[in-house]
Amino acid sequence: MADKNASGAKDSLGARGSRRLQAPSRRNAIILAVVLVLVGGPLLNGLLSGYERTGGGEIAIVRNGGFFDNNRIRQVVDPGSSRTWIGLYSKVHKYPAQQRFYTITSKESKGEREGVDVVTVPSADGVNMGLEGTLYFTLNLDHQALKSFDDKFGTRKFRGVGGGAYFAWEGDKGWSAFLDQVVRPVIDNDLRSQINSFRCAELVSSCALVQNTSSAANAQKPLAGGAQPQSNNANIAKVQQAINTSLAADLENTLGGKFVTNLHFNLVRVTLPEKVQDAVDRAQAAFAQVSEAQARVATAKAEAAANKARQDGYNKCPTCARIEELRALPQGITVYAPGNPNGALLPRR
Repeated sequence: MADKNASGAKDSLGARGSRRLQAPSRRNAIILAVVLVLVGGPLLNGLLSGYERTGGGEIAIVRNGGFFDNNRIRQVVDPGSSRTWIGLYSKVHKYPAQQRFYTITSKESKGEREGVDVVTVPSADGVNMGLEGTLYFTLNLDHQALKSFDDKFGTRKFRGVGGGAYFAWEGDKGWSAFLDQVVRPVIDNDLRSQINSFRCAELVSSCALVQNTSSAANAQKPLAGGAQPQSNNANIAKVQQAINTSLAADLENTLGGKFVTNLHFNLVRVTLPEKVQDAVDRAQAAFAQVSEAQARVATAKAEAAANKARQDGYNKCPTCARIEELRALPQGITVYAPGNPNGALLPRR
């Protein structure tokens, strides 16, 4: 019995000793696992993020971003690339590689800016005109030009219309903020310069109806007679051509390089101020009434001339007059008594 007790005591001491030896091993394993997670996780993440690819409508500028690296441009990844090694912790700036556009319109939520967006500039004769249109362009995809563009505009933020600040490569919001803050002022200036060389009536014919000038008064004369205003399409085309030429040069000077290509501005609509348009509508309504009155006068003159010609014919041919009278008799009348004082027609008895 004593031997059994002694043996049990030895087993208990051995188990406790074994547990004491296992405890440090478990702690070491936990510590090692934590170290692996803290160190290996970022390394694995950096390794996985070291690959990048682009879609068909985007091009990427890759900048160094490692712990001991500089922040210079490392490489350019062309549109529609396969998975490409770009280095650990590199930064990727993606820009649009497709044709882009900047729309100015009075239709809410249809333009680059939220709400109604119209460029208002004065004409040569001082009438404020609202302009709506769209600028089409493509970012220059030449690698050297794109690197220079990223150095100039990809390393700073631009404030959007909503108040937020974004990098130009931060999706649609960032690109729109860049266009609105850098490109839009150039568009406005070019529109102002070109529209200022045309009179209001040269772009909107109806403007001549309400201008108090001798030329406007002369322009009103044919309109009062029913003539239609001349088309302004030729002048609109001149404005578009001039803007396309000047925008290319102005944007290159403003941006500091030829960063946008294939520029084309489409002038969609030219509008007058609300009060001027109201006056035009009233003038057009007045001219419509004049034309209507003139038409009634012309009709009356024509009818009088026809009656006179008809009467002259009857005077020369009394029998013809009698025949016309008989033809004019109502149906059912068979007795004709022109001398009857109560009427020219008598029914059959």
